[in-house]
Amino acid sequence: GLPVAVPGSTINRLCGSGLDAIGTAARAIVAGDADLMIAGGVESMTRAPFVMGKATAPFSRTAKIEDTTIGWRFVNPLMAARYGTDSMPETAENVASEFAIARADQDAFAYRSQQRTAAAQAAGFFSGEIVPIDAPTGSKGSQTVAVDEHPRPETTLEALAKLKGVVRPDGTVTAGNASGVNDGAVACLIASGRAVERYALRPLARIHAMATAGVPPRIMGIGPAPATQKLLERTGRRLGEIDVIELNEAFAAQALAVLRLLGLPDDADHVNP
Repeated sequence: GLPVAVPGSTINRLCGSGLDAIGTAARAIVAGDADLMIAGGVESMTRAPFVMGKATAPFSRTAKIEDTTIGWRFVNPLMAARYGTDSMPETAENVASEFAIARADQDAFAYRSQQRTAAAQAAGFFSGEIVPIDAPTGSKGSQTVAVDEHPRPETTLEALAKLKGVVRPDGTVTAGNASGVNDGAVACLIASGRAVERYALRPLARIHAMATAGVPPRIMGIGPAPATQKLLERTGRRLGEIDVIELNEAFAAQALAVLRLLGLPDDADHVNP
């Protein structure tokens, strides 16, 4: 581990926290505040806490416990009145409705994603990025986890079409075209040019710029679209100049909305190839 003299901080941008941490580290290096920084994120949805707010009046018995697994439910009443308290699946359903994203298109996107992931795993594409860990299995046993356990390579379009909506029975967002409840962590070392030379590091990439954008909370998943547009304007680049794009796939509806807002085809080969 690191010595106690090394400072640290926690950044919360919910799903984007890890990426925001990397951007914050890069900005600190550009500002001359550091030469080497470790940045990343962690998600443990299986250990998401239950929360209970304080009573609104003395001796009240109206306390309510909320599950935070799929969204932070302990909100300021004023924010709830203004923006509502849609969970993540509910926002995905809102996106599907507002941007007219059909159920069949969502299922097709989910199927392509599963197939691309299976092909990448078979080719060992992620092997250099994953650190194997020993996870307890109960009865004092353990197993080594070295691959992402969530992909379902056996998924078929027919099976996806049979799934019911998770928000409402006639909804389009299902367990098959939405990301699952998972745990994971990632970290990377960000270095200045001076540190690269001093420690003989081999850079894997260079961080050029970063941007974020706010959108209505009820359709929060479209955020990458205006953020990308802001970044392109700031850097003077065009989307067509980018060879590979990695886009979060929280929900097929959300990912498709972002692609369409950016003018990219649903099955773009250079997006999450």
